This record gives sequence, C-alpha cells and structure tokens, in this order.
Amino acid sequence: MDGRFEIKRRASRKIWVGSVPVGGDAPISVQSMTNTETTDVSATVAQIRSLAAAGADIVRVSVPSLEAAEAFGIIRSQVSVPLVADIHFDYKIALKVAELGVDCLRINPGNIGREDRVKAVVEAAKDRNIPIRVGVNAGSLEKSLQRKYGEPCADALVESALRHLDLLDKFDFADFKVSLKASSVLMTVQAYRKIAGQIEQPLHLGVTEAGVLRAGTIKSSVALGALLMEGIGDTIRISLAADPVEEVKVGFELLKSLGLRKKGLNFIACPSCSRQNFDVIKTVNALEARLEDVQACLDVAVIGCIVNGPGEAKVADIGVTGGTPQNLIYRSGKPSHKVSAEDLLNELEQQVRQQIASAEALSLDEC
Repeated sequence: MDGRFEIKRRASRKIWVGSVPVGGDAPISVQSMTNTETTDVSATVAQIRSLAAAGADIVRVSVPSLEAAEAFGIIRSQVSVPLVADIHFDYKIALKVAELGVDCLRINPGNIGREDRVKAVVEAAKDRNIPIRVGVNAGSLEKSLQRKYGEPCADALVESALRHLDLLDKFDFADFKVSLKASSVLMTVQAYRKIAGQIEQPLHLGVTEAGVLRAGTIKSSVALGALLMEGIGDTIRISLAADPVEEVKVGFELLKSLGLRKKGLNFIACPSCSRQNFDVIKTVNALEARLEDVQACLDVAVIGCIVNGPGEAKVADIGVTGGTPQNLIYRSGKPSHKVSAEDLLNELEQQVRQQIASAEALSLDEC
C-alpha cells in the first residue's frame, strides 16, 4: 500500500463462505458465476475449475430446479472452491442444496414466498452454518416499491434490502451478506453508500448486467472503484457478457490497482511512442500470455525508452528499459545486464521465473 494513501475498510461482521472469510479483516474476495447449464455436470465442473485456476475465491451456480439441485450435489463433490447456490421462488430448492453441502445460499426473501418458507430456509442455514446472501436487484424490485418510487432508485434498493433483513432479524439470523445491484453506475454507488452505515454485515459489490467485456469492465471499475476507495465492499463480482474467467481477471486487476489484493504479476508498461527501442505492446502481451500460469506476486516493468524506464524499473522486481543498441534488464531495482530486442521476450520470461524459483517473490498464500 502506498504510504501516502491508505484505504480504511468499513467495519463489518465476518462470515465464512466455506473456507473463505468475507468481511471483517478478511481480504476482499473475488467471485464469478457459471454460465453453463447446471444439469450439465461435466461442463459446469470444467468451468468451475477454470474459474478456480484463474483465482476465483468463490463461485456462484444457478440452481433453478430440483433437477439442477441434484446436479449441484454432484458438482459440489467434484470441486474444492466454495460454491454459492443462486435460488429464486422455490424454497424447496434451497432446502435441498443445503442438504447437499452448499457453502452459501443466494436468495431474495421477497420472492421465496410465505414467511414460513423463508423461516424454513433460515432454519436449514442455521443448522448447517450456511450463510445467506440477500440479493436485491433494480430489475426485480417488489411491485409495492415500484408503485411507491415510480422507477428503480437507490432509496428503493435500500428499502427493499432492509425489508428482507427484517425477516432475517425476526428469525435471529445474522450470518448474511447483502448486495444492491443496478445496471446504473450512479444508482449502484448511491445504494451501497446509503446502506453501508445502516448494517454491520458484509457487502457484496457489483454492477448487474454491466455489458460486454470493455464496457462492462469500465462501468464496474468506476462504480466498484469509487466504493472500494471509500472502504465499502467485502467481496466483488464483475458481471460481464463474456467468458466468466475474464470477470475474475478484471476483479483482481481492480483490487490490485487499489493495493487491496496482490495476486499474480503486476505489469507496468508504457503505451509506447516513437521513442521506444523495442515493440512494447507486442512484448508485454506475449509476456503476459507466457506467464499466465504464474501465481506469485511480482511487479514487472516493461518500458520502451529511458525517459521513465529507469524510474519504473527501480521499483519493480523485474524491469526493462529500452536502449540503443541494447535494452537494460533490472533485477530487484538494480541494473543487471543488457539484451537485444530479439532476445528480450525470452530473457524477460526467464528472469521472472528465476526470480520466483529463488524465492524472492511472495507465494500466492502470502499475497
């Protein structure tokens, strides 16, 4: 963390989603959600494993039917990452996945039905120490709130959430987290700001239906970045109309940019200009692809000229500054040796892997 600026996290209750702590002093966790048919067990397991390999702390799986609940039980037995079951309308599905080892239930108490059904779900969660995520969405607000406010707004999201939380409080259940999502950046930010001081439970951040990869990344980064800088947020999901693995990658990059998590390589690369002495964009993209398997925390600076290159390289674990006729490699902030443009990519990969092998980098568990 930059000593000149430190984010002070909002105090919140810690809950456990399987082996992953959420809230309190726990690191902000990164989530994603499968988009396969849950009844297609092999496809869903494969996607969950891909998400876990990308670093996902928690994975959510939609369970729309009792048939899907049975499939969920098989899936649960084949993967190790904590799983959240996303459930709407049928409380019996929640009861079933609770029996089958779910790590968290995502429900909206308002659409589960009668109060006795909500109570049955809460009691099942209590008995098995399963936390609940109360998910409020601007696109599915209660009709009474739609009539009251006319259209979705931050106040409507907060009122909806508090109604649901009153039910959980009535049943003496406190191990829950809350999300208030909208596709609007401003509405999302306002809603989370409003509820942050009213409850002690962790907050799950996200902009719902944010869009395709580029637009969704921008919208999510603006909204979640603003909230995280204010200390609001305990777990995040970047919602993209893209491969779910991209959600995990974007989530970690967002947290890394704020100094809130460290995982994998942090590339510092110039956008390049006519001063560059090697092809920066081609080099850094190829290097990132080659080192996609790396989980250790390293800063790697790839700068094409000597204007900013030495300064960036001196604060990186591995760095290169473009030069004529050869480029200068830095190790642990100190000049090491020179290499030609033709050999640069191979040399940078070798230097990173040597740094890791020599235990000068932090392991993933220490990040």
